[in-house]
Amino acid sequence: MAVHTGPSVAKAPGKATVPGPRRPARTRESGVRRALSTHWYAWTMVAPVVIVLAIIVGYPLGRGIWLSLTDATEANVERTIGVNHIPATYEFTGLQNYVDAFGDPVFLQRLVWTIVWTVACVSITYTLGLALATLLNRQVAGRGFYRMALVVPWAIPGFVSVFSWNFLYNEKHGLLNKILVGGGIDAVPWLNDPTIAKLSVIAVNVWLGVPFMMVALLGGLQSIPGDLYEAAEMDGAGPWQRFRHITLPGLRPVSTTVILLSTIWTFNMFPVIFLLTRGGPGDATEILVTQAFRMTFVDSPRNFSTSATWGVIILLLLLVFAFFYRRVLKKQGEVW
Repeated sequence: MAVHTGPSVAKAPGKATVPGPRRPARTRESGVRRALSTHWYAWTMVAPVVIVLAIIVGYPLGRGIWLSLTDATEANVERTIGVNHIPATYEFTGLQNYVDAFGDPVFLQRLVWTIVWTVACVSITYTLGLALATLLNRQVAGRGFYRMALVVPWAIPGFVSVFSWNFLYNEKHGLLNKILVGGGIDAVPWLNDPTIAKLSVIAVNVWLGVPFMMVALLGGLQSIPGDLYEAAEMDGAGPWQRFRHITLPGLRPVSTTVILLSTIWTFNMFPVIFLLTRGGPGDATEILVTQAFRMTFVDSPRNFSTSATWGVIILLLLLVFAFFYRRVLKKQGEVW
């Protein structure tokens, strides 16, 4: 059977249209070239960002994935001692590190506490941020001052805030215990008791996260038309009904974004845990990222492969969470 390779035949009355040829690859390439030549300024401005991200993020990520598939440690990586250069002797082990990680009780313990830490911090932060945003969205005296005052914890560098809380939590000389002792109450071992230490680090992280949550939700509240509240009030809707049927649905686009960002930040919140308790007392407050840091920079011999494996698992867990989070939002009609 002969194959038609000529130009398309125009449709005549009573005759079927003969399909024309497929667009050649050269036409598609010319389209790409045309786009590059037309938007060259955009590509020029994006190129430095892409290059920087490839160097700062892409290479370390690729290197970490490779190390997670090996048995690299401080004893078998390439290194130079004096004038002697020692080549790398580590070997490829495939997915064995991942199998070992999920079978390691320490990893499972850190994973459970990291999830509890993340859920507690995000839920409390969102609740307090929503409450403060709702209060500051009303016409109250000194509203501008209150807004500025509540943003201060967010404006102060994180390590400064953590060091300040470390001083407040000091069991012997801290301000909190001095107030308690002055009131006839025994001093509390804020950072020396495992359970209290966990509550203490959650409190500090909430302190740091509430301002961002409040500002974001306050912006969302101000975007909700006031006519909706007036119409609902005229129909006899009470404060709780207006909050449930107008405020919460109106805040849904903002809420989904801030909850996702807060979850990712909290899951990887290294400074609060490390600077406040260094994972202590013992290892009670150690989360996945601080444990991975400890294996790479603190423990001896340093275990690069296991640390890289934990880092890749953290990334995969967050990607899986974001994937299912997005699916849930799409089922609810949200576009994200």
